[in-house]
This record gives sequence, structure tokens and C-alpha cells, in this order.
Amino acid sequence: MARRGKKPKGRPVNGWVILDKPKGMGSTDAVAKIKWLYFAQKAGHAGTLDPLASGMLPIALGDATKTVPFVMDGRKVYRFSVRWGAETTTDDTEGPVTQTSEERPSRAAIEALLPDYTGEITQVPPAFSAIKIDGERAYDLAREGETVEIAARTVEVLRLEIVDQPDAETTVFEAECGKGTYVRAIARDLGRDLGCYGHVVELRRTSVGAFTEDDLVPLEALMEAAEEGRERLDAEAVEAGAKARVVDFAPLDDYVVAPETALAELYEVMLTDEQAARVLSGNPVILRGRDAPVFCEEAFATGHGRMIALGAIEEGAFKPKRVFGGRG
Repeated sequence: MARRGKKPKGRPVNGWVILDKPKGMGSTDAVAKIKWLYFAQKAGHAGTLDPLASGMLPIALGDATKTVPFVMDGRKVYRFSVRWGAETTTDDTEGPVTQTSEERPSRAAIEALLPDYTGEITQVPPAFSAIKIDGERAYDLAREGETVEIAARTVEVLRLEIVDQPDAETTVFEAECGKGTYVRAIARDLGRDLGCYGHVVELRRTSVGAFTEDDLVPLEALMEAAEEGRERLDAEAVEAGAKARVVDFAPLDDYVVAPETALAELYEVMLTDEQAARVLSGNPVILRGRDAPVFCEEAFATGHGRMIALGAIEEGAFKPKRVFGGRG
């Protein structure tokens, strides 16, 4: 006799929470906190953000986890402050200083180098990074005292500009870059090229893929929303050790963004109810209409008022690859 699958624990909430991660919280801890607040069956994040960094950490709930790769491949915007005169083992404030200099760069000297750091550039990621070496995270090996050698890689920096220079010690930059770019490595390499050394003292991510600063939600706002939905316990229950629990998730759910919001750059196939039923069963559907594309490598389909599948358009037909809320 076949055993029934174990019923997943939690609510089947689907969508994105665009968390404004506070400084000092790790990405894994942030995901766990949001999953707990929403009592969600499944959660994941699109792009790790260092504990010392703040800002955008897109957290996917339920079916939105299937769209995580599209967000991770999107462009990111960082604002970061570089302190000149010292280089550290971690390229930020967490590690000990390894080299120092009395030199301080002028704004003109910095700006003259910025073209060398835009477009496709080659950089060696920081030793303290999440990159895997023989199955181990680089930062784990580095913390154990091992010498970490990471190969240089090509990354894309679309924009790098100075936004402030409050004093001779500090320059504030904004960078728009592609997947895998480390702004800590930019700070380190700029410092070396300028002959003064440098490391990141503040780092904030303001944009990831289709999500912008306007989408950011502070953790405090989510905590307050959860509190709104908690049941009220009388004094006798509290004295007995009972704990209030969330019984109305509406205030929290107001902060959930639809899964398809992450797919703004993909072609959308809008299906009739009949077509949606076929796609939800894993079947392809012929696209009709003069403007219907014949081929599209990546597309998503909507029907019944929501996103129902990710797939591709081949020979004028939408072919689902991942179905939301149906088989697959």
C-alpha cells in the first residue's frame, strides 16, 4: 500500500516579501524569521546579503521560490562607503588590518580610475565570501586559518559613480552590477590602484532585479503587522503560560508581492480559462493572434487571475516547464 505524502506544515502563502534587512542579521536568519512570521510552508532568498550589510533581501514564499533564479540573475544596485588608508583580510570592517598607508586620494584621482571598473571587468572575490572551493565555503576555510585562493572571474559593472565624499578618509559610491560582482573587491582593488588601500565600512543594497527601493519593507513593519493579527489572551491565560499566536494574517499578507512581479523582463502569455486548465495539467497550448510570438526562450503564463506556469514558446505553442498550483 502506497504511503501518503506528509502534509506540508504551514500556510500555502505565495509571493515575495522585499525585506529591508537590518545590519547585523544574516540572510539565513532573515529567511527563517520571515518564514516563521508568515507560518509559510516554504521560503528562500534571492542573493545573500552579508550580516554587516543592510538593505534589499528579496524573500520568496511558496511558489515564488520557483522564480528565485530570475531575480538572482538580475541587476543589483549597491551604495557603499570606502574608508581609505587601510586594507583588511575581509575587505570590510570585520577583519584585521593587513596594510596601511598615509596617502589619501583626491576625488579627481578616484574618478579617473572609474572607467577601468565599468563594463566587463576581472576581479578576484574576497577570501571571506560564499564562493565554494572543493565543496567548502571560502569564508569557512578562511576563518579556519587556511590560505584561500580564489580564481579571478569576469563580472559586469554597468555603473560606478561617486555620490558623496564627506571627508578625506571616506568616499561613498553607487554601483549597478551583474550577478557575482563583489563591491568589497572593487573597494580593495581601487585602494591598491590608488596606492592608499581601502575597505568597505558601510554597504547597502537598494535594488535587485525588478524590485526597487519603493518595494522595501522594514522588519519592524512586519513585526507590527504580525502583532495586529495576534489573538488577545486574558490575564488568566497569560498567567498559565499561554502564548499569543497569529490568527489573522491579513496585515502581513498586505506586504506580499505577487510571484510574477519578479519576471518583469519575461514575456507574459495570458491564457483563457480553458488554456489555463490545460497548462495546469502540464500540457502545451497553441497561441493564437497576429502578434503571438513563434519562439521565446523564457516566458510565463497567467490565468485564473494569477501566474500558473514558467515555460517557453516553441513553434507558436507555450510549453510549461514549471507549473504553479498544479502538477509539477
